[in-house]
Amino acid sequence: MIRIPVPHPEPDKYTQPYWDGLKAGRLLLPRCCNCGHVQMPMGPCCAECLAEDFAWEAMSGRGTVWAYVVYHHAFHPAFADRLPYNVALVELVEGPRLLSNVVGIAADVVRTGMQLQAVFEPEGDATLLRFRPAGASEEKP
Repeated sequence: MIRIPVPHPEPDKYTQPYWDGLKAGRLLLPRCCNCGHVQMPMGPCCAECLAEDFAWEAMSGRGTVWAYVVYHHAFHPAFADRLPYNVALVELVEGPRLLSNVVGIAADVVRTGMQLQAVFEPEGDATLLRFRPAGASEEKP
């Protein structure tokens, strides 16, 4: 059986600090130096005030499931052996919403409002941000 590699991110000048932070086990996001807005995805200017100066800050890694879906069909062949899996929109306590996965529990146990904590999982040559239920062990079942 031919194993198809999972697609990996391609960092650019706007996102490199984010990926470097994940590799170091830290969730770094840009905060606007003008208005204080924390945003992701990063771009050339603040989504709130259009300022161009940002400082990358460590976030708490705590968040809440805002919305989610459980996939039972792989839309990319590299994910076929992971079925079923969830994709969750996680709202961080600092404000931004990020797409990720909730790990450490069965895919269909995820619920809107579930409290989460960030985990950093190496995958190939990248480290990805995922979340586990708050208070749960970091070990996978």
